[in-house]
Amino acid sequence: MSQPTTHFCWDSGLPWDVARELAHAATRPGRGVSRGLVEGGVLATPLVSPGNVPPVDRAAMDGFVVRGEGPWRVVGTIGVSCTTAVALAEGEACGIVTGAAVPAGATSVVRSEDAVLVGNRLEGPADEGKHIRRAGEECRAGEQLLPAGVVVDSAVLGLAAAVGLDRLTVIPQPTVAAFITGEELVPRGPSGPGRVRDAIGPMLPGLITRAGGVVGQIRHLRDSRDELVAGLTATDAELILVSGSSAAGPADHLRPALNALGAELIVDGVACRPGHPQALAQLADGRLILGLPGNPFAALVAFLTLGVATINRMRGLDLPHLTRAPVPGGLACHPTSTRLVPVRVTPQGAVPVGHSGSAMLRGVAAADALAVVDPGPAEAIAARLIPLSQNVESRSTVPT
Repeated sequence: MSQPTTHFCWDSGLPWDVARELAHAATRPGRGVSRGLVEGGVLATPLVSPGNVPPVDRAAMDGFVVRGEGPWRVVGTIGVSCTTAVALAEGEACGIVTGAAVPAGATSVVRSEDAVLVGNRLEGPADEGKHIRRAGEECRAGEQLLPAGVVVDSAVLGLAAAVGLDRLTVIPQPTVAAFITGEELVPRGPSGPGRVRDAIGPMLPGLITRAGGVVGQIRHLRDSRDELVAGLTATDAELILVSGSSAAGPADHLRPALNALGAELIVDGVACRPGHPQALAQLADGRLILGLPGNPFAALVAFLTLGVATINRMRGLDLPHLTRAPVPGGLACHPTSTRLVPVRVTPQGAVPVGHSGSAMLRGVAAADALAVVDPGPAEAIAARLIPLSQNVESRSTVPT
């Protein structure tokens, strides 16, 4: 991967879309590895069937396999595990169960519920080929079933097993570690004078998992450059989140730590509200460091802006497509920055829920999505949506 040659350090920060696209483009995709049938990876190579599925003609229903026109004479029974070759003559039938191999020459299966059996004489409807899964009906040997780039979920695992595979070549999920800085932060109990309850630490594991990463070490660090450098050096996670040190105050040690480690700054500030003081840097060994603001909602915005972009690229995936929804009451634009606004998605469009300050999580916790409000001189009557819940895409309509 070629590294970006330009350091970005704009007073106003990179435009939100540019920062997101740059983070994706500058990230190195993971390498394909052979793994057993487990969820979470992304196909690094196409999924190709090694054989015909089904390998032989099989019954699709419990009942009687028949040959020719009825009525038929029942001559035996075929079980699903039967390996003995069975042949049917014209006018003969055998009892059969779903999944069992049908005899050569069989023309159809009469379902149990349609069968009329008197002694060994069978009658019933028997359209040609009815209730028989023919060999290779689902796929043929050597046929590509899925392209590279498909996320391995339960259905993909089932398909791989059905065609006889025990392993897949996948890009594994990246490990994401996090360092929470701020000596005023406390891990339990309420906030008070000189103490602030940490809200970012409990929020990050779910964000990482939903983005497709594996949660690694999550630690609290003192406000110390040396301690931060030691932590960044020790972890082998592909992506390292650092919250609370990304601004330029006396207790913000991320940039001095990055300088000490010889890191390349890819993004240094994003023109969005909240979440402006976010940063993305790359170490010489390819690991990425994402600086998150110390305010919880701002940290969430930064993760959804740069974190999701980098994790997607690490997994070999494109940037997520954002749908667009109308905003019935309009949303005020900022002259130069993208606004990220918590909204509920209704059949009429996106409705702001309020409580959207950079330190507030009340609004985003009640929201379905974040509305991406582009800079402008007036109000937005439509906005792109970053989903926060699974039902957003079904209720918003216009893809972008």
